[in-house]
Amino acid sequence: MDRRDILRRSAAAGLLATPAAGLLAGCASSGGDDSADAEVYKGTKSAQNPLGVAEDAPLEVVIFNGGFGEDYAKAHEAMYTAKHPKAKIKHSATAEISKTLQPRFVDGTPPDVVNNSGAGQIDFNGLVSQNALADLGELLAAPSLDIPGKTVKDTLLPGAVEVGSYDGKFLVMNYTYTVYGIWHSTKLFADRGWEYAKTWDEHIALCKKIKAAGIAPWTYAGKHPRYMSWPVISTAIKFGGTSVATAIDNLEPNAWKSDAMKAAADAWHQIVKDKFILDGTPGLDHVQSQTAWCQGKAAFISCGSWLESEQKAVTPAGFNMTVAPTPSLGSGDKLPFEAVRGTAGEPFMVPAKAKNLAGGLEYFRTMLSKQGAQDFTKKVASLTVVAGATEGVELPYGLTTVVKALEASGANGFNWVYNNYYRKLERNLVDAACGEFFSGRIGPAEFLAQCQKGADSIAADTSIKKYKRSA
Repeated sequence: MDRRDILRRSAAAGLLATPAAGLLAGCASSGGDDSADAEVYKGTKSAQNPLGVAEDAPLEVVIFNGGFGEDYAKAHEAMYTAKHPKAKIKHSATAEISKTLQPRFVDGTPPDVVNNSGAGQIDFNGLVSQNALADLGELLAAPSLDIPGKTVKDTLLPGAVEVGSYDGKFLVMNYTYTVYGIWHSTKLFADRGWEYAKTWDEHIALCKKIKAAGIAPWTYAGKHPRYMSWPVISTAIKFGGTSVATAIDNLEPNAWKSDAMKAAADAWHQIVKDKFILDGTPGLDHVQSQTAWCQGKAAFISCGSWLESEQKAVTPAGFNMTVAPTPSLGSGDKLPFEAVRGTAGEPFMVPAKAKNLAGGLEYFRTMLSKQGAQDFTKKVASLTVVAGATEGVELPYGLTTVVKALEASGANGFNWVYNNYYRKLERNLVDAACGEFFSGRIGPAEFLAQCQKGADSIAADTSIKKYKRSA
């Protein structure tokens, strides 16, 4: 299992691009007989019980047993039980969500809450296209459990709803919040007298200084080169505006060949041409490249905010890893330097045929309370989608810089969701193009052409359900 699939918090949290053959065959129509409806638990809605939870209804929760473990879920379950003491919770954890739960979706007996994550997750495209997921809109409109005067939606960070929405319906509650950017060691920079560059020209000038000092300016996950697509697309969005992302998400013709993408690809090609990349990087996986970076062999690496947790065993004391935005191409950028990509990840869902559907929504309301979010962050050192939930929580150095980057970015934050809609496009097609591009085998024009060819192949595949993201 790819460890990134365990710890990755993106956007998207690793969705399959197309339904595997027979993945949920008959799921939409074979979900049990009509008598099953009589077993659905329903309670009476009130100010104290806005979602209408049946107080004595059992709740079944299945958690992905990955990098986060399951202690955080047990804490959320305890909170739920404290509010609904008559409810019995059945908890289980598995590293193989699809193998474990696919048969239950097919026969119409799914759990009430599923943490559908990891390499073995159930394909979201298939689940959505077969109407197997409950609409979470009622959850968003419900009052926050412990933040007075706000609905659940009011408490969420930008993009948290969008990344879990398909054709305008909020179907997937992504719980963690990941910031993507360029990472460097504050200690290394202070020791060398370097300052992080805010513009591309300044970045290239800094790379020359770094190389002259005997350190490679860059490394990346050579075996997962899509990591480098993130700063390229971010550069393009900051240059051309968020419409760049919308066009890519909607599989628009020539979206990957826009003027903004051309400008970004041309800029990033310079680090290849000038040999600013650590020798041997194309042969490294994510852990190897990140470890080389922690060892001071390279100054920069592109990653999400899971990096600190993933590297804690090998990070030198005082290393002080820091996330920063991608440099601006110039004064003509439509978004400011401080704008960063932030997105929700680690997906949770309530199956449409859950017997305790209201309980599933209430469980999510518990997770999205300030108490629930703070407890999660304390246990696993990762942010949640609940705004301001880190208040009063002692954070490690790197995560502190993530919070500061989010605050500085403010309303200028951005994201893309094509990797949610069409996993194959990022994980296979764009990944392969990035591998060719950053290893120096192809130039910017061919790189973008390969990405566009991949997007066009997805657009032409009638077996894949398409989604439309509004501007």
